[in-house]
Amino acid sequence: MNDQAHALRNLVQHQEKVSPADGTAKKQAQSKTRILTVTSGKGGVGKSNFTLNFALALQERGYRVLVFDADIGMANIDVLMGASPQYNLYHLLKREKSIFDIVHQGANGLQFIAGGSGFSDLLSLSAEELNYFSEQVNSLNGSVDFILFDTGAGLSKETLKFIAAAEQTVVVTTPEPTSITDAYAIIKMVHSMEPDVRFQLVVNRVTDAREGKQTADKISMVAKQFLQVDIPTLGYVPDDANVSKAVKKQVPFSVMFPETPATYGVKEIAARFISSKPLADDDAGGGGVKRFLHRMLNFLK
Repeated sequence: MNDQAHALRNLVQHQEKVSPADGTAKKQAQSKTRILTVTSGKGGVGKSNFTLNFALALQERGYRVLVFDADIGMANIDVLMGASPQYNLYHLLKREKSIFDIVHQGANGLQFIAGGSGFSDLLSLSAEELNYFSEQVNSLNGSVDFILFDTGAGLSKETLKFIAAAEQTVVVTTPEPTSITDAYAIIKMVHSMEPDVRFQLVVNRVTDAREGKQTADKISMVAKQFLQVDIPTLGYVPDDANVSKAVKKQVPFSVMFPETPATYGVKEIAARFISSKPLADDDAGGGGVKRFLHRMLNFLK
């Protein structure tokens, strides 16, 4: 594990010393790719469906978005779009393909990387393998505006480390008591690992805005009282029968039903997310992929 940390530290330090050779390279280097994880305390809350349609809403607003399916054992972003990608993360880790080779296009041209069986081995790589993976991930910097990692639900070690390494995390929950409890549990665990992670809440399958606000307030008040953490609410997605219809057709609901309540909810969330103040590290130019790699280094020490 120390060999992994040493390899990644050398890589990051090397990247920081490299100066762009021309104006084009400089412009690309200055482009900020923001990394966002989307997670939930338990399965079955609609996390992956939200991630997919949220990404499409950001893309509709003119942003370049890449969805990275990092859900161990339950990767399904491709299924939700009816896509059958030929290559996934496994082929990258085995050095059979580059990271750009495993980027596929789904609904409305949305870029995505399928998880397959490779993600479960991500945090147990050798120093050489980790170095290669880090170089590949860093090559995405500047090529997209947002990388959205759809993580696994629950408190697995791999999921927690990945969330803690990212700069922002959207926690998806529902009004169900077990979902609320599990959402707070994952916030608490990640906060104990990395206090600087910025959380935002999305409440899915609400009957109305009042129920959504009550649900978010419960989590926010407990987090404020016991963790001294402010957790703003990005918004609510209505319980919508058209969502399940779209899932059965393997078409994103925002594509199949552009005027359904759930679509409006996700688009409002995307607008609020874009208008929210970015992290201070982003303003200083230290965010994005480089910051993600630094945090991954810390967890490998």
